[in-house]
Parts: sequence; structure tokens; C-alpha cells
Amino acid sequence: MQKLTGKILLVTEDNLEGSVISEVAAIISENCLFDLDAPIMRLAGPDVPSMPFAPTLEDEFMINPDKIKTKMRELAEF
Repeated sequence: MQKLTGKILLVTEDNLEGSVISEVAAIISENCLFDLDAPIMRLAGPDVPSMPFAPTLEDEFMINPDKIKTKMRELAEF
């Protein structure tokens, strides 16, 4: 997809730090840095020890379509 837009958004439900998408972002940066029109953006759960049990906190933790849409707009406007 990067070839079409020059922008990359990586999404995971895992924590941001130390997740698989961190490594994927590093590999993309090593190989495609000068082909990108914007920094690689990552959308992930917050860096907390575990998933909360309270429904309102769980909603805040989980990735949902609105969060993805917001991050995609932010990336498109870059």
C-alpha cells in the first residue's frame, strides 16, 4: 500500500512499545525510508500492564473503527 500513497499506518491491539508492529515499522524504515511521504504511524493499545475489566476502561483500551478513522485522517493530512 505504501507504493500507492507513500504513507503507512500500522494497527494492533497489542501495546505500542515492544509489539510486533514496532519491529515491522523498523524494517520498513530501514528499507523504504526515502520512499515515504510521512512518518510511519502506529495505532495500538496503551502501554499498561494488562487489559482492564471495567467496560468503560476496556472501550478506551481497545482499538475501534473511530480510532482508526481518526489516525488515518491525521496521516492523510500530513
